[in-house]
Order: sequence, then structure tokens, then C-alpha cells
Amino acid sequence: MVRYLITRLGQALIVIVLVTVIAFIILHLLPGGAARSALGKEATLEQLAAFNHEMGYDRPWVQQYLMYVQRLLHGDLGYSFQLNQSVTEAIGQRLPKTMALSLLSTLLAVVVAIPLGVIQAVRRNRWPDYAITSLSLLAYATPIFFMGLMMIILFSQVWPILPPEAPQGFTLGEMLAEPAGLVLPTVTLAIVTIAVYSRYVRSSMVDNLNENYVRTARSKGLSERRVVVLHTLRNGLFPVITLLGMYLPALFSGALVVESLFNFPGMGQLFWQAALKRDFPILLGVTLIISVATVLGALLADLLYAAVDPRVRLRGRTS
Repeated sequence: MVRYLITRLGQALIVIVLVTVIAFIILHLLPGGAARSALGKEATLEQLAAFNHEMGYDRPWVQQYLMYVQRLLHGDLGYSFQLNQSVTEAIGQRLPKTMALSLLSTLLAVVVAIPLGVIQAVRRNRWPDYAITSLSLLAYATPIFFMGLMMIILFSQVWPILPPEAPQGFTLGEMLAEPAGLVLPTVTLAIVTIAVYSRYVRSSMVDNLNENYVRTARSKGLSERRVVVLHTLRNGLFPVITLLGMYLPALFSGALVVESLFNFPGMGQLFWQAALKRDFPILLGVTLIISVATVLGALLADLLYAAVDPRVRLRGRTS
């Protein structure tokens, strides 16, 4: 297990370094350079030259990259002249809110998708399987912004039981103090995830229900519920464990739309506003954070997979 852990940590570190290299290259390929994006179109050549000298952008690229990495290690993601604050501070104010929204939607998706997938597998090729499959495909094919609009119309206009806008608290605690405002964004973001997870659980459960160990358990006289819950479900959850780590980019892309739709003050809304204002430091900072989070999520998924499936650890030793 230790050898497997070291191997995966090394691979994750290499990917993170590549992410910083790509972010560094993008920073220097911006139209007009980083100085022009920071100072605006009205800046003079003298102002641009002074900015480049102050930030070290007139030095050799290798030296610039080392300086860039050094700033990253100290938590310096740059400065947003549009917001008049550091990128780290801007992201730090909104990241906990987006993490809370993603966590709530993921928990809801897992709690709902696993039973749905089990029902589909146990009742495969019957009406419950067909009904859930049809709803899952419909949810997966529906654009998330349209889904959000329908949620607002149904539950804020037709049946006015939930607010159409997310809480606007400055801190995460203030937002959590208004749970009713979190219902629609959470459910909207979770619907597509439920559709994806339930299909993976169904497919994995169907494969495992046909395995020899399941036939052996049934031949011993165990009840069908015991066979499904205690023997088959654990192996059937392996795809979900993998998806939990790999679904971070999809969650963020969904959060970008959901946060804009429900006026949720998170990273998705910050990214959208930065794109409209061409605030490149914010765009690069958010992209870098999401990229690193995706790598760490994939690493966590690998470690969880290895923890529940010894065969993964054995493959890690022989590779």
C-alpha cells in the first residue's frame, strides 16, 4: 500500500507541475501580455515597460517560471486590478461557498443515485428499470440552465415555496443560515449527477449479480436482500468512487451555470464575471485551483479504490 501511495503521489506531483507550466505559458500568451491585461488598453508603452520590470516579466523565461512557482508556493496567485484585490483573497472568499454547494449536491446525488441504480439492476428489463432509465436519459440530455429555469418557475412561481435566489451572505455561515435558498441550486446541480451515477451503479451491479460468488451466496440460502446489500453492493460502488474524484471538472462547469442562474456568490459566478471583464488573473487563478483540485480528486479516488479493492494494490506492486 505504501509503494502504491508513493507511486500515485509522484504521478500527481508531475501533473501539478505540468499544470503550472501550462498556466505560466497561457499567462504569457495573453493578448498584449500580462501587462496589457492588467493595466488596460489605455496604458502607455512606458507604463507597460515599468509593469513588466516590476513583475519580472522582462527576465528570461526560466527565471520567470521559477519566480511564478515561488509566488504560487506562497499562495500568491496574482492581483486583480478589476476587483482591486489579490486573486487569492477573491478566491478565498468564494471557494468555501462553491465547495459547500458541490458537497451538498454530491451527497444528494450519491444518496439518491445508489438506491436508483440498485433498483434498476435488481429489476432490470422491467418497468422500474425502463422508467428510471428514461428519466435519467432525460435529465442527462436537458441543459442545466434550462433545468434551473424550470425549477425556478415551478417552485418559485407556480408553487412559491422556495426562493428563486441563493442566499447572499458574505460568509459561508451566513449563507447556511438560510437553507431554503440553497435547495434549488443544490437540487439543480445534483440532477445530472444523479443520472450519471445511477447508470454507472446499475451497470456495475448487473455485472456483479452475474458473478460466481453471487450464485454461491444464493445457493447457500441467503435472502436476495442480503445478497444484494452485503455482497454485491460493495463491488458495485467502485465506479462511484472513481467518479467522485473525476467528476470535479463537470461539477465546476455545472456550478458556473448554476451560480450565475441563482446569483450564488461562489467561484462559478466569479469566473463568469471575470470572463465578461477579461480579468485574466482571476481566470488563470480559478483555472489553476480547479486543475489542482481535479488532480487531487483523482488521487483521492485512486487511494479509496485501493483501500476497498486489494487487487488495485497488487497491480500497483507488479507495475
